[in-house]
Amino acid sequence: MFFSFLDELRAAGIQASLKEHLILLEALDRDVIDRTPEAFYYLARATFVKDEGLLDRFDQVFAKVFRGIATNYGVAPADIPEDWLKAVAEKFLTPEEMEAIKSLGSWDEIMETLKKRLEEQQGRHQGGNKWVGTGGTSPYGNSGFNPEGVRIGGESRHKRALKVWDQREFKNLDATRELGTRNIKVALRRLRRFAREGAADELDIDATIEGTAKQGWLDVRMRPERHNAVKLLLFLDVGGSMDPFVKLCEELFSAATSEFKNLEFFYFHNCPYEGVWKDNRRRFTERTPMWDILHKYGHDYKLILVGDASMSAYEITHPGGSVEHFNEEAGAVWMQRLTNTYPAAVWLNVLPEAQWGYTQSVKIIRELMNDRMYPLTLAGLDDATRELSRKS
Repeated sequence: MFFSFLDELRAAGIQASLKEHLILLEALDRDVIDRTPEAFYYLARATFVKDEGLLDRFDQVFAKVFRGIATNYGVAPADIPEDWLKAVAEKFLTPEEMEAIKSLGSWDEIMETLKKRLEEQQGRHQGGNKWVGTGGTSPYGNSGFNPEGVRIGGESRHKRALKVWDQREFKNLDATRELGTRNIKVALRRLRRFAREGAADELDIDATIEGTAKQGWLDVRMRPERHNAVKLLLFLDVGGSMDPFVKLCEELFSAATSEFKNLEFFYFHNCPYEGVWKDNRRRFTERTPMWDILHKYGHDYKLILVGDASMSAYEITHPGGSVEHFNEEAGAVWMQRLTNTYPAAVWLNVLPEAQWGYTQSVKIIRELMNDRMYPLTLAGLDDATRELSRKS
């Protein structure tokens, strides 16, 4: 089993020499750990892994060899057919039926028609093609199919709605979460620029020795604490299509709060508009006007926006396109104000880069960011921090 372990480590791109194998065996022979699977895992990881970027790969190998979980290295995961993911209760439509369902047209036409439907409708409807209901082909409702429309309640299935009318509860990200943050911290350290500012509350040993030697008596010298002087604004997309990425965003959030003393964070949903918030439980009652942020935090702040950039294109291009309120100015207007105020700005996308070309809103956000969109991976973080460092 141990030799197969070595073979699997090498197949995964982890350098595993015979020397390291013998060190592991010697440690086991001398009982340096408790005889538990967990203790053996940490011993083996400390022996073979020399680069934090390989920790995840090591975990996959360990799981395969010692728990029998099959893993393919360097092979992209297969796409799961969409039909397999549909709920049993969902109405299945043939390609001909889907083709027959026509869009109502422009944004204004869809909203005007919805207004008329709400005025005329008398009760609940299901399975139809006109009224606001569930499970049908109407542009209004949920749990059915239509090329574009307004989802009212329910959960997103095809991610094609132009607008969503729904009251959702968003969860605050946990800044104390430490699992998996080590590699992210390493990537963020590229943004470090140390300085000594503030009150002199740290003992300066060298200056104290020099002063004492010159004066002939104890001459204690103090200095300000050395810290990372980089100022960071972090905007985090929450809720809706971002729910599957909460863990990843928590890891980034935790790493950023520990690395940057001058960090300010705000939440938004889908696209930044005229207001953002600090607490998702009070996002409707305690919002911070975007103009206040633009005036309070200077041009020397670096801006990082995190989200999937996946939404209806109307949410970016049209007033009133927001899914939660009526925005008087289009999201694109606020995006331009942000990038003009903060020249050092990047967008970290939680979606794999290979998927960006399939969504119109991702293309629009990427253009508004002047192509400064990077995947939220270790390699993407490296590229993003290099871009931010260039604009110091």
